Parts: sequence; C-alpha cells; structure tokens
Amino acid sequence: MKKILAIIALLSATTVWAELKVGTVDMLLLVRNHADYGRNKALLQQTDKDYQRKIDLIKADLEKVQEEGKKISDQLRNPMLAVAVKQKLEKDMIDIQNRFFAGQQKLRSEMMRSQQELQALEGRLLKTSTDDINNRIAKFADANGYDMIIDGSAVRFSKKSFDVTDSILKEMGVDPAKAKKIDERK
Repeated sequence: MKKILAIIALLSATTVWAELKVGTVDMLLLVRNHADYGRNKALLQQTDKDYQRKIDLIKADLEKVQEEGKKISDQLRNPMLAVAVKQKLEKDMIDIQNRFFAGQQKLRSEMMRSQQELQALEGRLLKTSTDDINNRIAKFADANGYDMIIDGSAVRFSKKSFDVTDSILKEMGVDPAKAKKIDERK
C-alpha cells in the first residue's frame, strides 16, 4: 500500500512539473544592459578616483614627514653637535616618528573606509538595478504565463528554448543582438 502511495505521489509530482512553464535568463547580461549600468559604472569609477585623491594626499603628507625625519637623522650624525642641540633634534625625531606612525594609521584607516564605502555603494547600485530587472521579469512571467523564471547560471543545463533573456532585453528597450555583441567584447 505504501509503495502504491509513493508511486502515485511521484506520478502526480511529475505531472505537476510537466505542467510548469519554466524559463531561464542570463542575469549578468541583463544587468550589463540595464539603463543604469553605464551611469553606475561611471559613478563608481569617479568615486574611486575621489577616494584615491584623498589617499594620495595622505601619502604625500607621509612622504614630507619622512623627508623631515631624514634631514633630522642626517643632522644627528654630526659628531660636532652641542648636547642641547642634539637633545632637541632627538626630541624632534621622536615627534616626527609619532607623526609618521599616526599618518600611516590614518592612511590604513582611509584605505579601508574608502574600500568599504565603495563596496557599499556598488551593492546599493546593483540592488537598484536588479530590483528593476526582477520586476520586469515578474511582469513578463505574469503576462506570458510562466510559473518560474530562473537565473541560467543557477542551472547546470537547460534547453535554449527555455531562455527568455532576449524577451526581457526587449522589455528593457535593448536590442538583444547588440547586447550580446557588446557582452562578447567584455
């Protein structure tokens, strides 16, 4: 009896799967051809350049402090220095070392902060684009009777006939042939 119930359950599950209308999409292609992609990429590059300028200024300050330290170090090598002058130079050297270590810490902190902020910005921009794409996919699925549309990269194999990426690209106002040519160059 249990075997018969299991067979009936398996047959009805197979029937349900056979009745499902399933599609796949190339999400990477859709993201790269989203209207915001170019603008988002430019914003990320400009933001990265802005962060790099800040980091370069900190590095330049560190180099100046390092040069000051070299000058004092050279002066300290003079055997003819008076004791009071030598003590002042040693005190100045300690101050420069402290400034240098503080500058290094500031540089590391700025680099980490910049990287985290850039990653957060990229995540927010990508989420906005993918949310729009997901909404378009949902509307397309509802309009065309699809039960499920899956990202093609999550599936080991699917027939080409399941791929609805071209239809979604058209919904986005993008020529699929041009989109694929552009994507092949990347």
